[in-house]
Amino acid sequence: MAIRLRIGTRKSAMALVQTEQIARQLAAAVADIDVEIVKFETTGDIDQTSKLLQHGGKGGAFVAEIRDAVRAGKLHAAMHSLKDMPGNEDTPGLVIGATLSRESASDVLVLRPGISLEEFRRSRGKGFKIGTNAVRRAAYARRLFPEVEVIHFRGAADTRMRKLDQKQKQRLPGGGETGPADALIMARSGLERVRLAGRIAYEFSRAEMLPAVGQGIVAVECAIDDWQTRGILACIDDLETHRCADAEREVLWVLNGHCNSPIAGYSSIDGAQMSLTASVLDEAGLMFIEASGRGPADRPRELGRAVALELLAKGASDIIERSRPR
Repeated sequence: MAIRLRIGTRKSAMALVQTEQIARQLAAAVADIDVEIVKFETTGDIDQTSKLLQHGGKGGAFVAEIRDAVRAGKLHAAMHSLKDMPGNEDTPGLVIGATLSRESASDVLVLRPGISLEEFRRSRGKGFKIGTNAVRRAAYARRLFPEVEVIHFRGAADTRMRKLDQKQKQRLPGGGETGPADALIMARSGLERVRLAGRIAYEFSRAEMLPAVGQGIVAVECAIDDWQTRGILACIDDLETHRCADAEREVLWVLNGHCNSPIAGYSSIDGAQMSLTASVLDEAGLMFIEASGRGPADRPRELGRAVALELLAKGASDIIERSRPR
């Protein structure tokens, strides 16, 4: 008798590609499994104008409804981009049962057709509008290109690309418009998933723009007491990626960051050792704190905690509090 597994996901093209990847890996790893993909149109997908803060950040906009369905027993599991999952709060009754092998965590610059990278570099961003909805990317963009104008820009990866190419203006929360954008900052992994990587004009190094915590990682969440599902998901769990996720998310937990906090973090494993770098910026990109550490790969949370405590010792809490919504 086949094992049936219902996995919830957003309806966006990128989310479906990620969930189909999970289904393929499960089919290859588990005999007689029948994976049903259940599509959700989340609050963040329906409202592509408001700032995500209005919906409780990415967690409220993209994750909450699918999580509720898992808790209610309507789904066995849920697919999330790990960077969309809040890391500064408890998730009662749920656990990450698997993380797929990490894809690229890099951020990239995409330019509107007719604009060259050389032209952008010569201007140092002056006179250009860069679109992003991520406060971290906006902060780094202002740090790298002090004269650039960063504008609010939302939508799925393919939607944002269409708006860029068609010189569409972006509606602003509360009314009015901004744009059109001349360039976008996006995740390389997202563009690769929707087959638009050919549009990448420049890939930022981690020294230039540290990724979001969990960027490039696909996570599968399930009920903490659903041992059958946890056992199934363990068959596709990538241990190295899972350890990196634990280290990076520990930084968010210790810092008590929120959806309006420009916090970044990236870890990697080399043999038995793990390295982690994390940073906190203000939204203007003027204040910048960074910390790095190294430790045993099998103790990721301890490394994450040590790096986060170093950030706090350098004044990170003041930056985070100033960015907290009033």
